[in-house]
Amino acid sequence: ILWKDHTAVEEAAEINRLAASWGTNYTRYEGGIYSSEWVWAKILHVLRQDSAVRDAAWSWIEHCDWIPAMLTGKTRPEEVIRSRCAAGHKAMWHNDFGGLPPKEFFTALDPLLTAYRSRLYDKTYTADHKVGELTPEWCQALGLNGPVAVGAGAFDCHMGAVGGGIKPYSLVRVMGTSTCDILVAPYADLENKLVKGICGQVDGSVVPGMIGLEAGQSAFGDVYAWFRDLLSWPAHELGIAVDDFSDRILPLLSDAASQLPDDDSIPLANDWFNGRRTPDADQRLKSTITGLTLGTTAPALYKALVEATAFGSKAIADRFIQEGVPIREVIAIGGVARKSPFVMQVLANVMNMEIRVSSSDQACALGAAMFAATVSGLFPTVEAAMNALQSGYDCTYYPQEEKVEYYKAKFSEYLKFPANK
Repeated sequence: ILWKDHTAVEEAAEINRLAASWGTNYTRYEGGIYSSEWVWAKILHVLRQDSAVRDAAWSWIEHCDWIPAMLTGKTRPEEVIRSRCAAGHKAMWHNDFGGLPPKEFFTALDPLLTAYRSRLYDKTYTADHKVGELTPEWCQALGLNGPVAVGAGAFDCHMGAVGGGIKPYSLVRVMGTSTCDILVAPYADLENKLVKGICGQVDGSVVPGMIGLEAGQSAFGDVYAWFRDLLSWPAHELGIAVDDFSDRILPLLSDAASQLPDDDSIPLANDWFNGRRTPDADQRLKSTITGLTLGTTAPALYKALVEATAFGSKAIADRFIQEGVPIREVIAIGGVARKSPFVMQVLANVMNMEIRVSSSDQACALGAAMFAATVSGLFPTVEAAMNALQSGYDCTYYPQEEKVEYYKAKFSEYLKFPANK
């Protein structure tokens, strides 16, 4: 089940209600709001809706845990090494709780969950931990000579932050169909601080020995793709070959939008086309576009959508800063960062921050390679692997001073959308 499936919104709401009334709030290290994008909401929804799965299921596993388990031949639930990253950000795992919430919590949520708690885990591991070695079958299939070390898993965006060269208080933006925003901070700096409304703060989820913090937007590039598909729908329905045409829509819109004036002819929109991941998760939210007239053009509407995604990005950065977590630099990785100068320039103007774009077009894979090199003993720490293997940066986008004030005023209007209150 992918994170993008939001059918478990009611289950997430039930988790939040129970956590708020329980003696210990198990969501407090996950921003204080549990999301339908995360594991317990999805498990409960599936158990309620699919009797075949309910009758057959013995345990549950994150994809990033299953891959190392499969590669090492340790697929029994009690053998699987569980990812600190996945457990801490999505499953309410924390050392303060002794692991996952207790069975009593899940029984109170729904008795369907009672049996699964004892079949899961309390211990987790950072991605620099060796979980085993590649089985002979996998060595043969991949053409590798053993022994080959296999490390614990982690989520793609967290490894991407490592591949992008994250440092304390760098905000690494993994920019694709959605965004993931990753920060790391030393233990001493956060102390007992709980950052509200994000996707969690987890010991070692990004770089072992630091607290990893996650936020993000449930739709980013998907917003632009929606508009592209909207414009090309008639041609598709009429059976006109539009593949080349569709591929050219967004570059054409970007070129035209970049020439438009910054004034009230550009509509105002928000970025909640797929709900809101952060700040303050609410997957029931829908997008709004205001200020449309008969004179609104396709480039003007596209510019409004780009601005909306940038405003959502600024809302995330502002939340970190408001909660006492500074941002010293912004690093961008992913397809949008490398392919859309117009989007990146608007983002720099809205955030009023310089944004460096990673040279690697596979930063998530590069981060995974850095962890693999550490697990294999080639480097003593992940930081050493980062220093040796980091790819550098292609370019930097700088805020355009003449546009910053315009976007500051327009962002204040964005904040007036009711769900921002």
